[in-house]
Amino acid sequence: MSIDLGMPSSGVAFVPHLPDGATPLGRKDFTSDQDVRWCPGCGDYAILAAMQGFLPELGLRRENIVFISGIGCSSRFPYYLDTYGMHSIHGRAPTFATGLATAREDLSVWVITGDGDSLSIGGNHLIHALRRNVNIKILLFNNEIYGLTKGQYSPTSRAGTVSKSSPLGSLDTPFTPVSVALGAEATFVARTMDSDRKHLTEVLHAAARHRGAALVEIYQNCPIFNDGAFDVLKDKDQAAARILWLQDGEEVAAGDHVAVRADDGSIQIVPRATASPTRIVRHSIDTEHPSSAFALSRLTSDGTLAHVPMGVFRQISRPTYDDMVRGQVSAAVDAGGGPATDADLAGLLAGRDTWTVSG
Repeated sequence: MSIDLGMPSSGVAFVPHLPDGATPLGRKDFTSDQDVRWCPGCGDYAILAAMQGFLPELGLRRENIVFISGIGCSSRFPYYLDTYGMHSIHGRAPTFATGLATAREDLSVWVITGDGDSLSIGGNHLIHALRRNVNIKILLFNNEIYGLTKGQYSPTSRAGTVSKSSPLGSLDTPFTPVSVALGAEATFVARTMDSDRKHLTEVLHAAARHRGAALVEIYQNCPIFNDGAFDVLKDKDQAAARILWLQDGEEVAAGDHVAVRADDGSIQIVPRATASPTRIVRHSIDTEHPSSAFALSRLTSDGTLAHVPMGVFRQISRPTYDDMVRGQVSAAVDAGGGPATDADLAGLLAGRDTWTVSG
Protein backbone atom coordinates (compact mmCIF):
# COMPACT_ATOMS: atom_id res chain seq x y z
CA MET A 1 0.00 0.00 0.00
CA SER A 2 1.63 3.23 -1.14
CA ILE A 3 1.19 6.62 0.46
CA ASP A 4 0.47 9.90 -1.24
CA LEU A 5 3.06 12.19 0.31
CA GLY A 6 0.82 15.21 -0.18
CA MET A 7 2.68 18.49 0.03
CA PRO A 8 6.03 18.95 -1.72
CA SER A 9 9.25 18.11 0.05
CA SER A 10 10.47 20.85 2.37
CA GLY A 11 11.05 19.27 5.77
CA VAL A 12 14.82 18.93 5.49
CA ALA A 13 15.59 21.32 2.63
CA PHE A 14 17.75 23.46 4.94
CA VAL A 15 19.83 20.53 6.23
CA PRO A 16 23.22 20.12 4.50
CA HIS A 17 23.02 17.24 2.06
CA LEU A 18 25.88 15.12 0.86
CA PRO A 19 27.96 17.06 -1.68
CA ASP A 20 27.65 16.26 -5.35
CA GLY A 21 29.86 13.34 -6.28
CA ALA A 22 30.12 12.04 -2.72
CA THR A 23 29.81 8.31 -2.20
CA PRO A 24 26.19 7.56 -1.20
CA LEU A 25 25.74 6.30 2.33
CA GLY A 26 24.27 2.87 2.98
CA ARG A 27 22.67 1.00 5.82
CA LYS A 28 26.03 0.03 7.33
CA ASP A 29 26.98 3.71 7.60
CA PHE A 30 24.06 4.24 9.97
CA THR A 31 24.64 1.08 12.02
CA SER A 32 26.62 1.60 15.23
CA ASP A 33 29.05 -0.86 16.80
CA GLN A 34 26.82 -1.39 19.84
CA ASP A 35 25.23 -4.77 20.57
CA VAL A 36 21.47 -4.53 20.11
CA ARG A 37 19.87 -5.54 23.39
CA TRP A 38 16.16 -6.16 23.07
CA CYS A 39 14.24 -9.31 23.89
CA PRO A 40 14.09 -11.91 21.08
CA GLY A 41 11.11 -11.19 18.87
CA CYS A 42 10.72 -7.56 19.97
CA GLY A 43 9.14 -5.35 17.32
CA ASP A 44 11.87 -2.78 17.92
CA TYR A 45 14.24 -4.86 15.80
CA ALA A 46 12.03 -4.43 12.74
CA ILE A 47 11.68 -0.69 13.32
CA LEU A 48 15.45 -0.29 13.74
CA ALA A 49 16.12 -2.22 10.54
CA ALA A 50 13.61 -0.07 8.66
CA MET A 51 15.19 3.10 10.00
CA GLN A 52 18.74 2.01 9.16
CA GLY A 53 17.59 1.27 5.63
CA PHE A 54 15.61 4.50 5.35
CA LEU A 55 18.17 7.03 6.59
CA PRO A 56 20.52 6.76 3.59
CA GLU A 57 17.60 7.69 1.35
CA LEU A 58 17.43 11.14 2.98
CA GLY A 59 20.79 12.00 1.41
CA LEU A 60 21.89 13.81 4.57
CA ARG A 61 25.21 13.87 6.35
CA ARG A 62 25.22 11.64 9.41
CA GLU A 63 26.39 14.55 11.56
CA ASN A 64 23.24 16.48 10.65
CA ILE A 65 20.87 13.82 11.99
CA VAL A 66 20.00 13.54 15.69
CA PHE A 67 17.93 10.98 17.59
CA ILE A 68 16.72 11.87 21.09
CA SER A 69 14.96 9.39 23.35
CA GLY A 70 13.50 9.33 26.83
CA ILE A 71 13.26 6.23 29.04
CA GLY A 72 11.99 2.81 27.97
CA CYS A 73 12.90 -0.09 25.73
CA SER A 74 12.49 2.02 22.60
CA SER A 75 14.76 4.66 24.10
CA ARG A 76 17.85 2.54 23.44
CA PHE A 77 17.41 3.46 19.78
CA PRO A 78 20.07 6.22 19.64
CA TYR A 79 22.78 3.75 20.70
CA TYR A 80 22.15 1.61 17.64
CA LEU A 81 22.35 4.35 15.01
CA ASP A 82 25.62 5.91 13.90
CA THR A 83 24.31 9.47 14.08
CA TYR A 84 24.34 12.01 16.86
CA GLY A 85 21.97 11.11 19.66
CA MET A 86 20.93 11.60 23.25
CA HIS A 87 19.35 9.24 25.76
CA SER A 88 17.54 11.84 27.85
CA ILE A 89 15.20 11.65 30.85
CA HIS A 90 11.76 10.16 31.28
CA GLY A 91 9.16 11.86 29.10
CA ARG A 92 11.30 14.90 28.34
CA ALA A 93 12.71 14.00 24.93
CA PRO A 94 10.38 16.46 23.09
CA THR A 95 11.70 19.25 25.29
CA PHE A 96 15.33 18.49 24.51
CA ALA A 97 14.39 18.18 20.84
CA THR A 98 12.61 21.55 20.90
CA GLY A 99 15.71 23.30 22.18
CA LEU A 100 17.96 21.56 19.70
CA ALA A 101 15.71 22.19 16.69
CA THR A 102 15.43 25.86 17.66
CA ALA A 103 19.15 26.37 18.18
CA ARG A 104 20.32 24.33 15.19
CA GLU A 105 18.28 24.68 12.03
CA ASP A 106 20.86 22.56 10.20
CA LEU A 107 19.74 19.40 12.00
CA SER A 108 17.10 16.79 11.22
CA VAL A 109 15.78 16.02 14.72
CA TRP A 110 13.97 12.77 15.58
CA VAL A 111 12.38 11.74 18.88
CA ILE A 112 12.05 8.07 19.82
CA THR A 113 9.53 7.35 22.57
CA GLY A 114 7.11 4.74 23.87
CA ASP A 115 3.49 4.84 24.96
CA GLY A 116 4.45 5.06 28.63
CA ASP A 117 7.30 7.53 28.18
CA SER A 118 5.33 9.94 25.99
CA LEU A 119 1.77 9.69 27.27
CA SER A 120 2.26 9.37 31.04
CA ILE A 121 5.02 11.45 32.62
CA GLY A 122 5.78 12.99 29.22
CA GLY A 123 2.21 13.80 28.22
CA ASN A 124 2.45 17.56 28.57
CA HIS A 125 5.81 17.72 26.83
CA LEU A 126 4.39 15.78 23.89
CA ILE A 127 1.26 17.85 23.36
CA HIS A 128 3.06 21.18 23.68
CA ALA A 129 5.72 20.18 21.15
CA LEU A 130 2.90 19.24 18.77
CA ARG A 131 0.79 22.36 19.30
CA ARG A 132 3.86 24.58 18.88
CA ASN A 133 4.63 22.79 15.62
CA VAL A 134 8.32 22.36 16.36
CA ASN A 135 10.13 20.92 13.34
CA ILE A 136 10.79 17.51 14.90
CA LYS A 137 9.72 13.98 14.01
CA ILE A 138 8.29 11.93 16.89
CA LEU A 139 8.12 8.14 16.54
CA LEU A 140 5.83 6.71 19.24
CA PHE A 141 6.29 2.96 19.68
CA ASN A 142 2.98 1.70 21.04
CA ASN A 143 3.00 -1.81 22.54
CA GLU A 144 0.24 -1.00 25.07
CA ILE A 145 2.38 -1.99 28.07
CA TYR A 146 5.36 -0.87 30.13
CA GLY A 147 8.17 -3.13 28.92
CA LEU A 148 11.35 -1.83 30.54
CA THR A 149 9.83 -1.80 34.03
CA LYS A 150 8.42 -5.29 33.51
CA GLY A 151 4.81 -5.34 32.48
CA GLN A 152 2.69 -2.71 34.21
CA TYR A 153 -0.31 -1.37 32.28
CA SER A 154 0.38 1.81 30.32
CA PRO A 155 -1.72 4.81 29.20
CA THR A 156 -2.64 2.90 26.02
CA SER A 157 -3.41 -0.49 27.61
CA ARG A 158 -6.92 -1.64 26.79
CA ALA A 159 -9.53 -1.57 29.53
CA GLY A 160 -9.44 -4.83 31.46
CA THR A 161 -5.76 -5.50 30.76
CA VAL A 162 -4.40 -7.89 33.38
CA SER A 163 -0.86 -6.92 34.30
CA LYS A 164 1.50 -6.84 37.25
CA SER A 165 0.02 -3.52 38.34
CA SER A 166 -3.59 -4.41 37.48
CA PRO A 167 -4.10 -8.07 38.46
CA LEU A 168 -7.88 -7.64 38.39
CA GLY A 169 -7.86 -5.76 35.09
CA SER A 170 -7.09 -2.14 34.26
CA LEU A 171 -9.92 0.30 35.01
CA ASP A 172 -8.37 3.18 33.05
CA THR A 173 -9.78 4.52 29.80
CA PRO A 174 -6.82 4.30 27.41
CA PHE A 175 -5.43 7.06 25.26
CA THR A 176 -5.51 6.72 21.48
CA PRO A 177 -2.19 8.37 20.53
CA VAL A 178 -3.43 9.55 17.13
CA SER A 179 -6.45 11.19 18.78
CA VAL A 180 -4.21 12.92 21.33
CA ALA A 181 -1.98 14.29 18.56
CA LEU A 182 -4.92 15.54 16.51
CA GLY A 183 -6.41 17.17 19.59
CA ALA A 184 -3.11 18.97 20.12
CA GLU A 185 -3.36 20.38 16.56
CA ALA A 186 -0.37 18.42 15.23
CA THR A 187 0.27 19.27 11.59
CA PHE A 188 1.29 15.71 10.66
CA VAL A 189 -0.20 12.58 12.21
CA ALA A 190 0.18 9.00 10.97
CA ARG A 191 -0.03 5.38 12.06
CA THR A 192 1.85 2.33 10.83
CA MET A 193 3.06 -1.06 12.14
CA ASP A 194 6.44 -2.61 12.99
CA SER A 195 6.11 -5.69 10.75
CA ASP A 196 4.99 -3.85 7.61
CA ARG A 197 8.40 -2.73 6.35
CA LYS A 198 7.13 -1.15 3.14
CA HIS A 199 4.37 0.89 4.74
CA LEU A 200 6.55 1.86 7.69
CA THR A 201 9.26 3.17 5.36
CA GLU A 202 6.74 5.13 3.31
CA VAL A 203 5.35 6.76 6.45
CA LEU A 204 8.87 7.66 7.60
CA HIS A 205 9.49 9.32 4.25
CA ALA A 206 6.26 11.29 4.53
CA ALA A 207 7.17 12.43 8.05
CA ALA A 208 10.68 13.43 6.99
CA ARG A 209 9.31 15.50 4.10
CA HIS A 210 6.94 17.39 6.37
CA ARG A 211 8.09 20.73 7.76
CA GLY A 212 6.75 20.90 11.29
CA ALA A 213 5.91 18.53 14.12
CA ALA A 214 5.20 15.00 12.91
CA LEU A 215 3.75 12.27 15.14
CA VAL A 216 3.99 8.69 13.87
CA GLU A 217 2.35 6.00 16.01
CA ILE A 218 3.91 2.58 15.37
CA TYR A 219 2.08 -0.51 16.58
CA GLN A 220 4.92 -2.56 18.09
CA ASN A 221 4.79 -6.03 19.56
CA CYS A 222 6.18 -6.77 23.04
CA PRO A 223 6.69 -10.56 23.02
CA ILE A 224 7.29 -10.76 26.77
CA PHE A 225 4.56 -8.73 28.45
CA ASN A 226 1.91 -8.16 25.76
CA ASP A 227 2.58 -10.66 23.01
CA GLY A 228 0.22 -10.78 20.06
CA ALA A 229 -1.56 -7.51 20.82
CA PHE A 230 -1.74 -6.72 17.10
CA ASP A 231 -1.74 -10.23 15.61
CA VAL A 232 -5.14 -9.79 13.99
CA LEU A 233 -3.61 -7.00 11.89
CA LYS A 234 -0.69 -9.19 10.84
CA ASP A 235 -2.79 -12.10 9.60
CA LYS A 236 -3.35 -11.59 5.86
CA ASP A 237 -7.04 -12.47 5.82
CA GLN A 238 -7.85 -10.61 9.02
CA ALA A 239 -5.90 -7.54 7.89
CA ALA A 240 -7.83 -7.33 4.63
CA ALA A 241 -11.08 -7.02 6.56
CA ARG A 242 -9.80 -4.79 9.35
CA ILE A 243 -7.21 -2.31 8.03
CA LEU A 244 -8.52 0.88 6.47
CA TRP A 245 -5.66 2.13 4.29
CA LEU A 246 -5.74 5.93 4.24
CA GLN A 247 -5.07 7.29 0.77
CA ASP A 248 -5.50 10.97 0.02
CA GLY A 249 -8.59 11.47 -2.14
CA GLU A 250 -9.66 7.83 -1.94
CA GLU A 251 -12.58 6.12 -0.22
CA VAL A 252 -11.87 4.83 3.27
CA ALA A 253 -12.61 1.11 2.97
CA ALA A 254 -11.61 -2.38 4.08
CA GLY A 255 -12.75 -5.45 2.17
CA ASP A 256 -16.45 -5.11 1.38
CA HIS A 257 -16.99 -2.43 4.05
CA VAL A 258 -16.71 1.34 3.74
CA ALA A 259 -16.57 4.30 6.11
CA VAL A 260 -19.66 6.52 6.19
CA ARG A 261 -20.43 9.70 8.08
CA ALA A 262 -23.25 9.30 10.60
CA ASP A 263 -25.79 11.95 11.55
CA ASP A 264 -23.90 12.74 14.76
CA GLY A 265 -20.67 13.48 12.85
CA SER A 266 -18.96 10.23 13.79
CA ILE A 267 -17.62 7.76 11.25
CA GLN A 268 -19.05 4.24 11.09
CA ILE A 269 -18.05 1.20 9.08
CA VAL A 270 -20.88 -0.47 7.19
CA PRO A 271 -21.24 -2.98 4.34
CA ARG A 272 -20.74 -1.24 1.01
CA ALA A 273 -24.05 -2.65 -0.23
CA THR A 274 -25.95 -0.69 2.43
CA ALA A 275 -23.94 2.54 2.26
CA SER A 276 -25.42 5.71 0.84
CA PRO A 277 -22.98 7.00 -1.83
CA THR A 278 -23.33 10.53 -0.47
CA ARG A 279 -22.21 9.40 2.99
CA ILE A 280 -19.09 7.45 1.99
CA VAL A 281 -15.97 9.12 3.39
CA ARG A 282 -13.18 10.14 1.05
CA HIS A 283 -9.97 10.84 2.90
CA SER A 284 -8.31 14.24 2.69
CA ILE A 285 -5.03 14.71 4.52
CA ASP A 286 -4.81 18.48 4.04
CA THR A 287 -8.22 19.52 5.37
CA GLU A 288 -7.51 22.41 7.73
CA HIS A 289 -10.02 21.39 10.39
CA PRO A 290 -9.00 18.14 12.17
CA SER A 291 -12.54 16.92 12.90
CA SER A 292 -12.71 14.36 10.09
CA ALA A 293 -9.28 12.94 10.89
CA PHE A 294 -10.23 12.84 14.57
CA ALA A 295 -13.43 10.93 13.77
CA LEU A 296 -11.33 8.37 11.89
CA SER A 297 -8.97 8.06 14.84
CA ARG A 298 -11.85 7.12 17.13
CA LEU A 299 -12.55 3.92 15.21
CA THR A 300 -9.96 2.15 17.37
CA SER A 301 -11.10 3.63 20.68
CA ASP A 302 -13.07 0.50 21.67
CA GLY A 303 -9.88 -1.58 21.69
CA THR A 304 -11.25 -4.34 19.47
CA LEU A 305 -9.13 -3.52 16.38
CA ALA A 306 -12.21 -4.34 14.31
CA HIS A 307 -11.40 -1.46 11.96
CA VAL A 308 -8.02 0.26 12.08
CA PRO A 309 -7.07 3.24 9.91
CA MET A 310 -3.44 3.07 8.76
CA GLY A 311 -1.50 5.80 7.03
CA VAL A 312 -1.41 9.59 7.17
CA PHE A 313 -4.40 11.06 9.00
CA ARG A 314 -3.44 14.71 8.63
CA GLN A 315 -0.78 16.79 6.91
CA ILE A 316 -1.19 20.55 6.80
CA SER A 317 1.15 23.51 6.54
CA ARG A 318 1.63 25.95 9.43
CA PRO A 319 4.61 28.09 10.51
CA THR A 320 6.99 26.19 12.76
CA TYR A 321 7.89 27.30 16.26
CA ASP A 322 11.63 27.16 15.68
CA ASP A 323 11.44 29.20 12.47
CA MET A 324 9.37 31.86 14.24
CA VAL A 325 11.78 32.02 17.19
CA ARG A 326 14.72 32.51 14.86
CA GLY A 327 12.71 35.15 13.03
CA GLN A 328 12.05 37.05 16.26
CA VAL A 329 15.72 36.99 17.22
CA SER A 330 16.77 38.14 13.77
CA ALA A 331 14.23 40.96 13.77
CA ALA A 332 15.38 42.12 17.21
CA VAL A 333 19.01 42.20 16.07
CA ASP A 334 18.10 44.05 12.85
CA ALA A 335 16.17 46.61 14.91
CA GLY A 336 19.26 47.35 16.96
CA GLY A 337 18.24 45.41 20.01
CA GLY A 338 21.09 42.97 19.67
CA PRO A 339 21.97 40.33 22.23
CA ALA A 340 21.76 41.04 25.93
CA THR A 341 24.81 42.71 27.47
CA ASP A 342 26.23 42.97 30.99
CA ALA A 343 24.75 46.47 31.18
CA ASP A 344 21.29 45.09 30.36
CA LEU A 345 21.63 42.55 33.15
CA ALA A 346 22.81 45.18 35.64
CA GLY A 347 19.86 47.37 34.71
CA LEU A 348 17.48 44.48 35.26
CA LEU A 349 18.92 43.66 38.68
CA ALA A 350 18.86 47.31 39.76
CA GLY A 351 15.43 48.00 38.36
CA ARG A 352 12.38 49.09 40.28
CA ASP A 353 10.55 45.77 40.05
CA THR A 354 11.73 44.52 43.44
CA TRP A 355 10.18 42.84 46.46
CA THR A 356 11.02 43.06 50.14
CA VAL A 357 10.76 39.71 51.89
CA SER A 358 10.61 39.76 55.68
CA GLY A 359 11.12 36.76 57.90
